[in-house]
Amino acid sequence: MSDPALPRQLSFALGHRQSFDRADFLRGSGNATALARIDHWADWPGRALALIGPQGSGKSHLTAIWAEAAGARVIAGHALEPASVPQALATGALAVEDADRCKLDEAALFHLLNLAREQSAYLLITARRLPATWPTRLPDLASRLRAVPVVTIEPPDDALFGAVLVKLFADRQLAVDERLIEFLVHRIERSVAAAQAAVAELDGEALRLKRPLSRALAAEVLRGRSP
Repeated sequence: MSDPALPRQLSFALGHRQSFDRADFLRGSGNATALARIDHWADWPGRALALIGPQGSGKSHLTAIWAEAAGARVIAGHALEPASVPQALATGALAVEDADRCKLDEAALFHLLNLAREQSAYLLITARRLPATWPTRLPDLASRLRAVPVVTIEPPDDALFGAVLVKLFADRQLAVDERLIEFLVHRIERSVAAAQAAVAELDGEALRLKRPLSRALAAEVLRGRSP
């Protein structure tokens, strides 16, 4: 019989490779609406959607899910050029990732929005900021962007953030104590980027100090970050 005083272990049979399969998407209250919009892509008003969220929030995973379902091509925002727009829309569905993280070719994006509408093609645009806030020089492009329906990924709740932390540890072939996860959920910034940094730092410190991953180790590491 197991000792109830011993920490329980959460074990996940996950490989180190990040999976963008639909079954591996971690659903929570903050991303449920975005996931539902992706799952019901055929019903998008105007056949377009802007998916907004911070780094590591799951935009690329949702994009991969949609691309698989819709037979869409996926390109980076910086790769969008006027001459390539017709070919990019050849399958009738296109995802443009990180559209606000580069010096976007405004003429190309304007051409894309117009051609997608003319051809009744589906268009997914991902970004960190709302399209209406992008600093565009073309008034007609700004108008088109304001008309694109938007869905925002909200910060993860406790349950989802804990699941994200467990998965990040599992990706490194590490089984973790529930008490460690609960401690981190309430001690680090509520973002996937912060979770990734914390998991990497704890893994590195555990190896360096030859100590097991634990709540005590996490407390020491986080205390060492304090000014």
